[in-house]
Amino acid sequence: MATPLMPHATAAWLVDNTSLSFTQIAEFCGLHILEVQAIADDTASTKLTGRDPVRSGELTHEEIERGQADEDYVLVMQKAPDSVTRTKGPRYTPVSKRQDKPDGIAWLLKNHPELSDAQIGKLIGTTRTTIGAIKERTHWNMANIQPKDPVTLGLTSQRELDAAVAKAAKKAGKENVAVDTTLDSDREALIDELRKEREDAAKAADEALAAEAEPEDNRPEIVPGIKDPFAKSE
Repeated sequence: MATPLMPHATAAWLVDNTSLSFTQIAEFCGLHILEVQAIADDTASTKLTGRDPVRSGELTHEEIERGQADEDYVLVMQKAPDSVTRTKGPRYTPVSKRQDKPDGIAWLLKNHPELSDAQIGKLIGTTRTTIGAIKERTHWNMANIQPKDPVTLGLTSQRELDAAVAKAAKKAGKENVAVDTTLDSDREALIDELRKEREDAAKAADEALAAEAEPEDNRPEIVPGIKDPFAKSE
């Protein structure tokens, strides 16, 4: 069921301007009845400015009157709020990875010069100004920038990179340019190496435990007439 664009503010307006029950307001706004109660009692964490659902087209006066006349009546939204769509712009990059962007840009400039600045900007989520500064070696941190694969850094995916490279190659008239697949093979080799190291470590640990827990049956056999070296002296 659709809810108002600003449910808490709408609930505050309905509490102040109508005689609808808390249950009706809670159901219409998609809130818990206790939240509506807190708004009515002014015990909410912040004082809300009411939002008129009639002016926004989400309710009509007739619908409110039906609800006020019958407490069991469920309010029907007249017009659902427009869905929020993401506007065009640079790719979002987590704060923890933003310092890696210059390294990823430098790698793309070095290994895929056929990519346009627009393509690099879309892959990495950066601006043409930054790309130009690294290309011209005028970036403020140029001395510390080291080319690193943006896929490994987590700035883009291998699929997106391959698609951009293929598109750039096709535009340049090099449709048969092979896509570099060494990254996948290197990753598989690393996984196999780590798995072997874990297996060897587990085997070594088992052998060490077996050596420490040597049973008493492995003691030297006692020959009759010879004092048992393990016997306690009386």
